[in-house]
Amino acid sequence: MEIKILGTGCAKCKALDKVTREVVEEMKLDATVTKVEDIMEIMTFGVMTTPALVVDGKVVLKGRVPNANEVKQLLTK
Repeated sequence: MEIKILGTGCAKCKALDKVTREVVEEMKLDATVTKVEDIMEIMTFGVMTTPALVVDGKVVLKGRVPNANEVKQLLTK
Protein backbone atom coordinates (compact mmCIF):
# COMPACT_ATOMS: atom_id res chain seq x y z
CA MET A 1 0.00 0.00 0.00
CA GLU A 2 1.29 3.44 -0.91
CA ILE A 3 0.07 6.33 1.24
CA LYS A 4 0.80 9.97 0.53
CA ILE A 5 0.11 12.91 2.81
CA LEU A 6 -0.36 16.02 0.70
CA GLY A 7 0.33 19.32 2.43
CA THR A 8 2.68 22.25 2.46
CA GLY A 9 3.70 21.86 6.10
CA CYS A 10 0.91 23.57 8.04
CA ALA A 11 -0.21 22.32 11.46
CA LYS A 12 -3.14 20.37 9.98
CA CYS A 13 -0.84 18.69 7.46
CA LYS A 14 1.52 17.65 10.23
CA ALA A 15 -1.40 16.34 12.30
CA LEU A 16 -2.64 14.20 9.38
CA ASP A 17 0.87 12.86 8.85
CA LYS A 18 1.18 11.97 12.56
CA VAL A 19 -2.20 10.23 12.89
CA THR A 20 -1.70 8.31 9.63
CA ARG A 21 1.74 7.02 10.64
CA GLU A 22 0.39 6.02 14.07
CA VAL A 23 -2.49 4.06 12.51
CA VAL A 24 -0.19 2.32 10.01
CA GLU A 25 2.11 1.26 12.85
CA GLU A 26 -0.75 0.22 15.15
CA MET A 27 -2.40 -1.88 12.44
CA LYS A 28 0.97 -3.24 11.26
CA LEU A 29 0.10 -2.42 7.67
CA ASP A 30 2.55 -3.12 4.88
CA ALA A 31 2.53 0.48 3.70
CA THR A 32 4.89 3.21 2.60
CA VAL A 33 3.94 6.65 3.95
CA THR A 34 5.41 9.69 2.22
CA LYS A 35 4.84 13.40 2.74
CA VAL A 36 4.38 15.50 -0.39
CA GLU A 37 5.02 19.21 0.15
CA ASP A 38 5.65 20.32 -3.44
CA ILE A 39 2.62 22.37 -4.50
CA MET A 40 2.99 21.39 -8.16
CA GLU A 41 2.94 17.69 -7.28
CA ILE A 42 -0.04 18.22 -4.96
CA MET A 43 -1.93 19.89 -7.80
CA THR A 44 -1.43 16.81 -10.02
CA PHE A 45 -3.88 15.04 -7.69
CA GLY A 46 -6.50 17.76 -8.27
CA VAL A 47 -6.29 18.82 -4.63
CA MET A 48 -6.88 22.50 -3.87
CA THR A 49 -7.40 22.22 -0.11
CA THR A 50 -4.90 20.52 2.15
CA PRO A 51 -4.23 18.37 3.97
CA ALA A 52 -5.15 15.43 1.77
CA LEU A 53 -4.70 11.69 2.09
CA VAL A 54 -3.93 9.59 -0.98
CA VAL A 55 -4.06 5.80 -0.86
CA ASP A 56 -2.69 3.87 -3.83
CA GLY A 57 -3.03 6.91 -6.10
CA LYS A 58 -6.61 7.79 -5.10
CA VAL A 59 -7.51 10.85 -3.02
CA VAL A 60 -9.62 9.52 -0.14
CA LEU A 61 -9.75 12.62 2.06
CA LYS A 62 -9.02 16.33 1.71
CA GLY A 63 -9.39 19.58 3.56
CA ARG A 64 -9.49 18.30 7.14
CA VAL A 65 -7.81 16.13 9.75
CA PRO A 66 -9.67 12.90 10.53
CA ASN A 67 -9.50 11.03 13.83
CA ALA A 68 -7.62 7.72 14.11
CA ASN A 69 -10.76 5.61 13.66
CA GLU A 70 -11.62 7.35 10.41
CA VAL A 71 -8.07 6.84 9.11
CA LYS A 72 -8.38 3.13 9.97
CA GLN A 73 -11.59 2.92 7.94
CA LEU A 74 -10.03 4.74 4.98
CA LEU A 75 -7.00 2.43 4.97
CA THR A 76 -9.00 -0.79 5.20
CA LYS A 77 -11.50 -0.11 2.40
